[in-house]
Amino acid sequence: MKNKQLTLLVVFNILFVTITHAQPQNFIIKNGFSIGGGLTQFNIKTDNFTTIQGSGFAVGFASTVDIPHRWYNVSYGMQISENTFEVSGRMTDDVIGNEMIEYKLMAAQLGFLFHGKIIGSNLTFDAGPQLQYNGNLEFKNSQQEMYFVNGYDGLSASEITDISKFNINGAVGFTAGIGFLKVRAQYIYGFLNIFNKISTTTNNFKGNPETFVFSAMITF
Repeated sequence: MKNKQLTLLVVFNILFVTITHAQPQNFIIKNGFSIGGGLTQFNIKTDNFTTIQGSGFAVGFASTVDIPHRWYNVSYGMQISENTFEVSGRMTDDVIGNEMIEYKLMAAQLGFLFHGKIIGSNLTFDAGPQLQYNGNLEFKNSQQEMYFVNGYDGLSASEITDISKFNINGAVGFTAGIGFLKVRAQYIYGFLNIFNKISTTTNNFKGNPETFVFSAMITF
């Protein structure tokens, strides 16, 4: 009797261990890593200034979590970019002119993205939030530091460089690829007023940064 009980206990344990180890095979979560970079198109959407979209570049990395039994994957990572754009201005305050003042902006974004599977992991729709930190606006040409911004009397180009350092972004786009190589098109919009720190006695300025990013990534 004891032998039968011992045999049943051994069989039960073997079956339990086998089932326990076999069951998760249907729910394997794969972790990965990707690095990449690409080109950007940047502007600040505002009614206060006349602006022209500029180009730049971005590099970044991300950790990915591939969940086969779900309709989505997730990733989180960092992106660093240098962007440019132009603002209509003039050389002197008392003379009419229209010369584009060129600015550049360094920024870093921490983001978390959901990747909805359209064709498995080969084509996904991406969406998620980002936290952005950036520096002040800088002049691409130091000779333009003494210029003035069109539309205002006495507003120098240097007075609009001290912008807000933090923003909360929303990012949407698509990622496509086969194997270890993927490409991504992404639109990023800043919800907070980047000109919040800039004001005069008669004007309060408002602007929201927007960026298009076209990048390629290598995944591991």
